[in-house]
Amino acid sequence: MNRFAFTRVTRFFVFGQLTSLMACATFAMHLTQAQTAGQATPPTALTTKANSLTEKEKLVLKNAAEANAPQPADDPSIYRIGVEDELQISVWHEAELSMPVQVRPDGMITLPLINDVYVTGMTTKELQVKLTEKLNPYVNEPQVTVIVKGIKSRKVFLVGQVAKPGPYMLVGKKTALQLILEAGGLGPFAKSGSIVIVRNVNGRQTRLKFNYKKAVSGKGEGEDPELMPGDMIVVP
Repeated sequence: MNRFAFTRVTRFFVFGQLTSLMACATFAMHLTQAQTAGQATPPTALTTKANSLTEKEKLVLKNAAEANAPQPADDPSIYRIGVEDELQISVWHEAELSMPVQVRPDGMITLPLINDVYVTGMTTKELQVKLTEKLNPYVNEPQVTVIVKGIKSRKVFLVGQVAKPGPYMLVGKKTALQLILEAGGLGPFAKSGSIVIVRNVNGRQTRLKFNYKKAVSGKGEGEDPELMPGDMIVVP
């Protein structure tokens, strides 16, 4: 083989190798793209179901999530239903299920179809969710609204040497001094330095000292505590 022929064979061989390498690289690139496309997650049944929820169902789920969110039981800003409270239960387009009810001494209310329901200690949102769940077997997508029409469970008690002892409704914020003044003030034989507030905290009875004279003068910081439902002020 002369030199010229050898050179042509060499060039042909190198060109063939380069062509093979380019073909392999192209094949590998297409294979990678196909694998990546195959890994795309198809829509699951849960995703499809979530996207197909009606607005009413989404509202029910939202209310349930808010009702189940952690809420401190002793947070005074969160009103919880109590015994003797008057409620208005409204079910959309269900006049026979919409009515005013009063919480009985056993903490129950009674409604058609679902009978007795324990409501004491619940917020209105929690009760809405509970009633919705109980009405689901009887009503198609029930929309329940709960309104507190009359607050009668938030009571405090004033006993002893005061002008008008007895139970008082605690509407909004009120201090021990304000309640005593609302009851006509202390009696002539009251021991103003020995007044105590009896309070139940987590099932345990505690006693808070209340100095009437310091509270009236305004000199003692924290001497006039804010009252909580169920408090009893004892004036010896």
